[in-house]
Amino acid sequence: MSKWPHCIRAIALTLLCLLQWPALAQELRIITSYQEDVVEPIREAFQQRYPHIRVRTLNKNTHAAVDEMLAGNERQFDLFWASAPEAFVVLEHAKRLRDLGYGPHADFAWSAVGWTWRSDQLAGNKLPVPQDWNDLLDPVFARHIAMSHPMRSGTMHSLLETILQDRGWQAGWAWVLELAGQLHTISARSFGVLEGVENGDFALGLTIDFLALKRSTKGLVFRYGRPVIMIPARIAALQGGTQPEAARAFIDFVLSEEGQRILLRPDVRRIPVDPEVRNELAESLHPEVRAALNFSWSRYDPALAAKRYWEVKQVFEAFVARDLLLRRDLWRRLRALDHVPAADRSRIRRLLTWMPLTEHQARSTPKDRDTLLEWSERSLSILRDAEALLHVLERQ
Repeated sequence: MSKWPHCIRAIALTLLCLLQWPALAQELRIITSYQEDVVEPIREAFQQRYPHIRVRTLNKNTHAAVDEMLAGNERQFDLFWASAPEAFVVLEHAKRLRDLGYGPHADFAWSAVGWTWRSDQLAGNKLPVPQDWNDLLDPVFARHIAMSHPMRSGTMHSLLETILQDRGWQAGWAWVLELAGQLHTISARSFGVLEGVENGDFALGLTIDFLALKRSTKGLVFRYGRPVIMIPARIAALQGGTQPEAARAFIDFVLSEEGQRILLRPDVRRIPVDPEVRNELAESLHPEVRAALNFSWSRYDPALAAKRYWEVKQVFEAFVARDLLLRRDLWRRLRALDHVPAADRSRIRRLLTWMPLTEHQARSTPKDRDTLLEWSERSLSILRDAEALLHVLERQ
């Protein structure tokens, strides 16, 4: 029997496989700031609908992901998916986003920031429940609060911007500089704050709503900071990606009724952008969140945050994180001076809450190492002046 029919059949099968290979081998690559427990419910539902598309995700903090995209997206990610909207504006201005019919990016959920705690931890430390941002500055919370670093956490960058946009540059930074006196630690990632609260390492953690709310089964309670300022979470296609059709299908799914409904799940706990789906949350949504969603003045301004994206991170590093231990200790010593005249204490307080840079000055200086060194030196000089005054008062 001739072998030719078998050869012809083998060649035909090979050609058929080659023709089908693109459909069978589609791989959608997503770079995201979300951990697996947030990503998996949506990825699983998407792949049930599109079994021929394999979805691979890489978890990377927002700022590192932005830096990689600005450098050229060498690993050819198709989608960027995160909660910090200013990151998308930065990439849009750098022409790193790809319009697949939604504009440069699509909003898929709403969030807002505040703080979380374990009820037994507050009670155990005989601490009250803080009601608003200013309550966090009460000396009873000294060394009981944690936050993540805005250079490594898009969530914390958004929290800083919430404060700055609500209070203005100078008053906002004054609040942050006073908060530094309350901090137990600055965590490298947002999840480190939540884990620290769960473990009882500190009593209060600054965070974003969905991260804390979906951990309510672990005993965490969350309160929105007032005023509630709603922050859009986004998804966008990237220049350099190789699967635009699969990327469009994923965005379509996230914005569809099915995708939006997944956000309602207890293990996800997001606020959908679809108003009809969101209505199912009406009774469980915080009243201030419902109000904020109805007013434009309570919306976060990603464009403003993007304009000072680098500056806000670096100012925090220079004036808060770099000398946190010294700044925290100076606040402790100031609060111990009950016997000192109020005018003298006010003078030191002004130094400890003074941001010597205006927003214009911060944004008009070169984005280089010399600028960072200069800012750090100015911060340390102010702290040394405050320390010298404290030393004099402590000897009286």
